[in-house]
Amino acid sequence: MKIIAGEYKGRIIDMPVGIRPTSDKVRKSLFEILKNQIGGTSFLDLYCGSGAIGIEALSRGAKKTVFIDNNYDCISILKKNLNKIGISQGSYDIYNKDCINGMGALQKSGASFDIVFLDPPYYMSLAKNTLIELSNCDILTPNALVIAEVFKKESLPEVLGNFKKTRSYKYGDTLLEFYEKYSHISR
Repeated sequence: MKIIAGEYKGRIIDMPVGIRPTSDKVRKSLFEILKNQIGGTSFLDLYCGSGAIGIEALSRGAKKTVFIDNNYDCISILKKNLNKIGISQGSYDIYNKDCINGMGALQKSGASFDIVFLDPPYYMSLAKNTLIELSNCDILTPNALVIAEVFKKESLPEVLGNFKKTRSYKYGDTLLEFYEKYSHISR
């Protein structure tokens, strides 16, 4: 898999065995939607797998990305990818934890994020449960954007915790669901 655009464009990243990576088409579309919002942001990549989404965010100007995954093999490949590309260690943090515990650790550290992307395994209600937990954590900036990648038959509710769905995009079997906190929706 290759980084699509930005500083690290064309760099090849390795993929862990047994995960379902976000397709190039979906990644390209996601970052086309975010193109004017990504520069200078703090980005959280939950269920990060190979780190392709978070690395793409760094490549396109995010100032920092935090990667969280509980799979040791994924974290090992992620570290290899970051080193191979030559991304500065000050640009990222890695948590080898389940995402709920990882968010708790981030809250304790005082971290906050402008954009959160989550791509949990399909068919396990993890996206819904993670969004509810995330809405209860104090790790989002006031106008944060939260994006969940889910299987098309797992469409998420319009309201989850303190979040309201603002838009949804379908790409084949994949949905990208965009959420914002209620109090910051100005539409």
